[in-house]
Amino acid sequence: TVLLGLEAADVRSAQCGRLSAVGSVRSAQRGQHDTERETKHRGSQGPVPLGRIAEPGSGRIVWVGAGFHRRLCYAPMRVCLMLEGQEGVTWQEWVAAAQAAERLGFEAIFTSDHYFSVMRARDRGSSDAWTNLGGIAAVTSTIRLGTLVSPVTFREPAVLAKSAVTVDRISGGRVEIGMGAGWWEQEHRTHGFPFPSAAERFDRLEEQLEIVHRLLTEDEVSFAGRHYRLDAAPFAPKGVQEPHPPIIVGGHGGPRLAALVSRWADEFNTVSGPPSSVRERFLRVRDRLDADGRDQSSLTTSLMTWCYVGATEAEALARIERARARAMRAGKFEDELAALRDECIVGSPAQAVERLHEYEEAGVQRVMLNHELFDDLEMLEVLGAEVLPALSPG
Repeated sequence: TVLLGLEAADVRSAQCGRLSAVGSVRSAQRGQHDTERETKHRGSQGPVPLGRIAEPGSGRIVWVGAGFHRRLCYAPMRVCLMLEGQEGVTWQEWVAAAQAAERLGFEAIFTSDHYFSVMRARDRGSSDAWTNLGGIAAVTSTIRLGTLVSPVTFREPAVLAKSAVTVDRISGGRVEIGMGAGWWEQEHRTHGFPFPSAAERFDRLEEQLEIVHRLLTEDEVSFAGRHYRLDAAPFAPKGVQEPHPPIIVGGHGGPRLAALVSRWADEFNTVSGPPSSVRERFLRVRDRLDADGRDQSSLTTSLMTWCYVGATEAEALARIERARARAMRAGKFEDELAALRDECIVGSPAQAVERLHEYEEAGVQRVMLNHELFDDLEMLEVLGAEVLPALSPG
């Protein structure tokens, strides 16, 4: 799965402990996702809300709306786990979380791709994301694996494609490739990676997307772009998945990004936000699919957001307090809680299910739950026992 855009932690830095910077971070995020202003959807009429109806003849619940009157997705929502690997997650903790998620029915486990803590904790270790995924592939059997996201500034496109195919083969066809423009300037400076302008990073991202896609699907690739050149590059072996590991493109759905989604993506992913905002992003992208004549059912829409759930609401709030202490976040608890309730999954299992259904009605077909307390397996047990079953049919 290939995801274009900023790493999820960019949004997280605004949500937790840096609430005064929410507006500026989101503005920067939009610019680096799309490098252009987003356009108002459907002019004066505004978006048509998504809704659930029973499909004639089958009785299945389908989602319709956005003016194109096409099937968007079916319930139930598919649920994945996300860990921020740069915040000191040990190998033993990775194995425990991945195996628990697999046993409990999560569809996939994703990792961020950083070499330095985004909380600026210099003593926290970080494994290489793709090397780590190869190890997880060897100790699991069914759960899917991927990055959210790998910056184009870290690896040449052929290196990224080769890493992903290697993990796909180790896992027996379970890999998903996340790609992004990169955003964490200090990380680049400390580790010797170039950090060009946002516009150049997005241009590189556009070239990398084409190169990686072609390497995954063609026997020999030549490419002459502004930033990358390949001269009759052979690429073997291919991955296990046919025709290639599915490609996810992520962002906020501005015009340039929507065009990339329509051309390359099997899935469009966006990061955080209330259901109404998430719906708007999806509709902009689906409008572009309509304009290009692409079948709406060929695209999945997904959301990555943070999750704090407990057997009771009080238990969930205690998890937020623990996360604040671990991350050394300042600011009032009440302010942070309000932001989390607006854009994340917070509360008891019943509250979590209700919130996930709201996102489902906004068009979210797959959700990646970012688990900040990565060593807290009890929350995964609660999700597996009381939340995931409530999202399943029947």
